[in-house]
Amino acid sequence: MDNNKWVLELEGKPDFEIAMKRIYAWYEQEMIDRPPIRFSAHNEEFTFKEIKSAKKWTSLKDRWFDAEFQVDFYLELIKGKKFYAETFPVFWPNLGPALYAAFYGTEMEYKEVTTFSIPIVIEWDDISTIKLNKQNQYFIKLEELTKLALQKCQGKFMVGFTDLMPGMDCVAAWREPQQLCIDLCLDPDKVKEMGILASRDFHPLFDHFDDMLKAHNQLSVTWMGIPSFSKMHIPSCDFSAMISTEQFEEFCLPLIQHEVEGIEHNIFHLDGKGVARHVDLVLQMKEINAVQWVQGMGKDTPIMQWIPLLKKIQSAGKSLVIDLQVDELEDFIKAMDPKGLMLCISADEAIQPDIIKRIEKW
Repeated sequence: MDNNKWVLELEGKPDFEIAMKRIYAWYEQEMIDRPPIRFSAHNEEFTFKEIKSAKKWTSLKDRWFDAEFQVDFYLELIKGKKFYAETFPVFWPNLGPALYAAFYGTEMEYKEVTTFSIPIVIEWDDISTIKLNKQNQYFIKLEELTKLALQKCQGKFMVGFTDLMPGMDCVAAWREPQQLCIDLCLDPDKVKEMGILASRDFHPLFDHFDDMLKAHNQLSVTWMGIPSFSKMHIPSCDFSAMISTEQFEEFCLPLIQHEVEGIEHNIFHLDGKGVARHVDLVLQMKEINAVQWVQGMGKDTPIMQWIPLLKKIQSAGKSLVIDLQVDELEDFIKAMDPKGLMLCISADEAIQPDIIKRIEKW
């Protein structure tokens, strides 16, 4: 890590500097003393508990759009909490998945912990209506949420940026995933036209929010909680679980390549075995530093069945983000080389120091 990088003074994270050194070694498939560890629980940012009942909204969308509530809830969530290992207090402004598509006119249907996009390209003529609008309700609310978090974060938490998903995932939100699969066969030129529209503004939009954060001495970080002093992005293409590798190479890969160019740290979100069929193409991209493996549920657990895939990714010179259960740790340690691994573990705060000690012996 360069000597001119800054250190954030955060109440619950006194070891910020050494934690960032471990992160930067990990970006390079190296290790200082142990693999980085992130302690986190799935959807913990949505555990509203008793705070939820203290305030009433007329709709779920109103709750999501209540910027004051979102920031104050996060402050309550981290009050008195110690962030062990490479776990950082990060508030990322979140108005739901497919928000990027909403900047262009897509409406969002809000649920308790997620959102659904309402397609806007019903007929091909509708493509002409797709235009970036920084005055729409979603963009304005995201700016408000980010600015409010920056006002309240000092000494308490880091502020990140929202989950920006351009490319074919954005096209799928505009068109509808199953229909888009048909379009790939019947109207491939129209799909490519939408793909260009869905990627054209990505870097200006990314830079807009990155500039907001950097102006307040914030790092580049989002929902995965892995910061960078430069620019960090999480490219993904969840839609590709529904298509062939040949289609992925033709329609998706050029858009992902556009996303990652000029960004120092890219962590590809490999969402399950459907997307994993394209992993060889992803691993060929020199701009990808790391891969987050999302193994899925049910028959896709436990993690040990995926060791060959993980070793393949490792041997390609990419770092890995792996979700582990506490009872999987011993077998996983025996099977894997620790260099270039980041472990994400859901564990009670009381046992986190013991887990760190065990990993230090790896």
